[in-house]
Amino acid sequence: MSRHTAWIATPLLLAALVLIWDLYVRVFEVSPFILPSPLEVWDATVLLLSQPRTYGHIWVTLFETVAGFIIAVVVGIGFGALLGKIPWLERTLNPLIVGLQVMPKVALIPLFIVWFGFGMTSKVVLAAVIAFFPIMTNTILGIKSVERGHRDVMQSLNASAWATFRDVELPNALPFILTGMEVGIVLATIGAIVGEYLGGSQGLGYMAVATLNAFDVKAMFGVIMLLTALGLILYFLVVMLRRYVTPWHESVAGQH
Repeated sequence: MSRHTAWIATPLLLAALVLIWDLYVRVFEVSPFILPSPLEVWDATVLLLSQPRTYGHIWVTLFETVAGFIIAVVVGIGFGALLGKIPWLERTLNPLIVGLQVMPKVALIPLFIVWFGFGMTSKVVLAAVIAFFPIMTNTILGIKSVERGHRDVMQSLNASAWATFRDVELPNALPFILTGMEVGIVLATIGAIVGEYLGGSQGLGYMAVATLNAFDVKAMFGVIMLLTALGLILYFLVVMLRRYVTPWHESVAGQH
């Protein structure tokens, strides 16, 4: 019942927020240079979508986000599995990992531009770096959360370390990894966009800056709508992957 209610309540909530937005603009006569009405933003978004160059910018941001995310997934799972299986190595590297996590990643953008240039490579690297940490930390947690009894059974069967990882540790860690991936895809999108804000000539982030510099607030809101839609699509693709890969887990089974 609650699952079906969400399909009704969520659109109603969004409609209410749009209505409040529209009423606020009309009642207080807010200038469109400060906050355009929802209809004006819709028209600006449609106009952007009618321009072929917009799709080129969308493709650039999509490529940077997905490429960075894939790199983060591969490296994050591999490194996380290694640290999860070797406790002394995790304890040794933990201060360094924490230090890198708390470091403001935006401060690395000038360095990445110096190293990789103004092209897509620097944005891909930034997206990968930002998305890497939640995937790695969740992989470590998943590997370490395997019950001791399960490992004892595999040892009693003389299973190799690889067989134990493949048949016990990885399946147990999958829900944790996918949770990290859900966070990671959001952060990868943010990383690509922020990189385009500060040092790019392509992508939706660059479009947002260009519309701001042109004082075209309606178009800027339109770009924000496109960025939001892109982020939501990527996020829900990862959520669908969770349902496909771990249908047995209670976080998925409980929704059916």
